[in-house]
Amino acid sequence: MRLKDVKVGLFITGGIAAYKMANFARLLIKEGAQVRVAMTPGAQAFITPLTLQTLTKHSVLVDTFAEEDPEVVQHIHLADWCDIALVAPATANTIAKLAQGLADNVVTSVLLAVTCPIVAAPAMNVNMYQHPATQRNLEQLRQDGVSIIEPATGFLAEGYEGKGRLPEESVLLDHLVQVYWSNNYPQILAGKKVAISAGGTIERIDPVRYISNDSSGKMGYALAQAAKLLGADVTLVSTKPELPLPLGVKPIYVTSAQEMFTQMVALQEASDILIMAAAVSDYRVVNASNHKIKKQDQDSLAIQLAENPDILAHLGQHKRPDQLVVGFAAESQHLIDYARVKLAKKKADWIVANDISDPSIGFNSAENRATLLGKDGQVIELEQQDKLSFALALFKHLGGEVR
Repeated sequence: MRLKDVKVGLFITGGIAAYKMANFARLLIKEGAQVRVAMTPGAQAFITPLTLQTLTKHSVLVDTFAEEDPEVVQHIHLADWCDIALVAPATANTIAKLAQGLADNVVTSVLLAVTCPIVAAPAMNVNMYQHPATQRNLEQLRQDGVSIIEPATGFLAEGYEGKGRLPEESVLLDHLVQVYWSNNYPQILAGKKVAISAGGTIERIDPVRYISNDSSGKMGYALAQAAKLLGADVTLVSTKPELPLPLGVKPIYVTSAQEMFTQMVALQEASDILIMAAAVSDYRVVNASNHKIKKQDQDSLAIQLAENPDILAHLGQHKRPDQLVVGFAAESQHLIDYARVKLAKKKADWIVANDISDPSIGFNSAENRATLLGKDGQVIELEQQDKLSFALALFKHLGGEVR
């Protein structure tokens, strides 16, 4: 959980998208966050405080002067409590007030007193959003350190298309996580360029058949997200365009081992860390058919295979002294022995040895456990945990070597 025990202040203002905040509050809680809510009078026209109170298990602040606890000043108490604050939806009216430092309701009063990072998600009519005054106010908030989530383009409440929709909940969550991590965790990869491969490559037999493997790509995506959370400039070479792309990660989508080889080699010169998490096909089909191969009146079909380029070996052989090259060894037996052979043969700096015979950490699983082997004889056991936590732990061990 990316926001485990993080105290999130959710500040809801009077836009139609306010109704979406009930589900978003639940999403925050599923991420491990503690959530407390404050609402403007306008927000209460779209969603009731009781709804948010029921979901968060905390009273909702709606009135600056409704002081129920004589030992605290409620809006200051909430401001001090927050680890991060999200204003969503952020209306043009509230944006203008925040830009000018006005505090005429409980939401603006709390936000004027917070010292934690603030994230704002503007949502309004496209003409209101594009108005010069709104754009000036947004720029003022950026200069004041507020992180602004760009609104989405789509069908508006007014019945036509335009820029002004509240982004999807997953986008809001990813942005919130990114801002929190960048402000609260050591950015050990700041200024570094990281290239990561993910997914199982596909070798075509014909337009409807192919050779591949069971790699889900989840480990590579978790590594990309972890590297980004730790401050890196991340490029992900992936065979899995259907997976959600981590916020701020640059994707390059490929299919075959040859295509992945081309892209990873092209990224090597500019990269500080290269990680081959993809499950690359060892062989490709010679003279794959451009048309579907029809069933013949024979008992068997012979397919000729040729060896694919060894991407990890190429990266290891051509790495600079200041680069780290990391590979994965997915084995079902003799795990450490085979991984050590691979480490030496590929000239990698580290090999992550995975036991794929264990279904709890094998292909398509939500968790991972591995032994990290270093070229200088290091042996580090990484405990079983969700893949993002695993990726963060991996980078913690690699971070000291990044120059």
